[in-house]
Amino acid sequence: MAKKKTVKKAGTTPVAKKPVKQKPAVGGGANEAASSPAALAALSELRTKIDRLDQRLVKLLNDRADLVVSVGSLKRGGDIPIYAPHREAQVLEKALARNAGPLQNRTIEGVYRELMSGSFALEQPLRIGYMGPMGSFSHQAGVKHFGSSVEFEDLRTIEGVFTEVRRGHVDYGLVPIENSVGGGVTETLDAFLEHARHVSVYAEAQIAVDYALLANCEPGSVARIHATPEVFRQCQKWLGTQYPKADQIAAGSSGDAARSAAEESRRAVEIGYAPASAAIGTPLAGETYGLNTLFERVEDRPGNVTRYLVVSRQKALRSGSDKTSVMFLTGDRPGALVSVLKIFEEAGVNLSHIDKRPSREENWRYTFFIDARGHREDAVVARVLRDARSICEELVVLGSYPESKRVL
Repeated sequence: MAKKKTVKKAGTTPVAKKPVKQKPAVGGGANEAASSPAALAALSELRTKIDRLDQRLVKLLNDRADLVVSVGSLKRGGDIPIYAPHREAQVLEKALARNAGPLQNRTIEGVYRELMSGSFALEQPLRIGYMGPMGSFSHQAGVKHFGSSVEFEDLRTIEGVFTEVRRGHVDYGLVPIENSVGGGVTETLDAFLEHARHVSVYAEAQIAVDYALLANCEPGSVARIHATPEVFRQCQKWLGTQYPKADQIAAGSSGDAARSAAEESRRAVEIGYAPASAAIGTPLAGETYGLNTLFERVEDRPGNVTRYLVVSRQKALRSGSDKTSVMFLTGDRPGALVSVLKIFEEAGVNLSHIDKRPSREENWRYTFFIDARGHREDAVVARVLRDARSICEELVVLGSYPESKRVL
């Protein structure tokens, strides 16, 4: 890493910016002029073919959009949900099955998610609620899952997302349920305790958590870093190696961290000093608040993933590869929890997640949360739920929904 520059104190001469050396042009300009005539002719021919394919692609996309408009009209007339996660799963699986390369499946899925996002806008504009602010990981998760053509509403808290979905002020809400490093998200579990009978889990998404160092200065000039306490913990080793002397400023969210760093940088420039503030957050936060990405993937443990749930007033149909989330309260007797879990085991229904939260009704009693493979309309799952309900004081199906198979 470059040696840290000294940040001038008030009353001293502002740090002068070094002239930026221009990089050679790539794929155009002087480089092409110096190429051989044969190479230029071949390049021109390939570009002509690409232009023709682009023309056909745009027409095909708009032909598809015409059909989407007709679908939207039928859905509105039949009171059918615009966003159908089981259909989304089917479309994605078919597209990926047809992919023979060289494009990666991740690229194909990204294209189709944006296509479906544009389709939502044509059928009926959708409003997606998330825990903000703009540029937060929940905001980025929403863009990755729903695409960029829907409307996103910053509802500030997880509780606010549930409340606004329940009231119908937004069409769907996106909330984090668990992280592969940090475990379950207690705020979401507690919100289910309050709202489980009024909303349903409609879909899930797995979102890669990649932290980036964002700033409007040279890497060696960073003297202050804004981030949430959790982010600081997950980037502790990297920060200890690269920025052991930088001040760490706690923020309420990654969006707030980026906003603070951007404001401090602007103020420094206004009074004639070199910016020295940075933030750790999402690349989307950098785009939102006007910060450059200095380093990508600064987390200590790559591969960190957060699982999100889409909550809705609607119930999802079967996709053929589903999960069912359940919340239940057992009686206060020895082996009560084991008895419930044994019902799933004996039926061969796999559990992919289990968590617990205080019941709020009596000290040292807990409400348990599990995710089971299958849809509640599947015969085996329906029987297991019926049997489990008979020995629980309370059992609520939070929702059945298509299983997320890829990390976005």
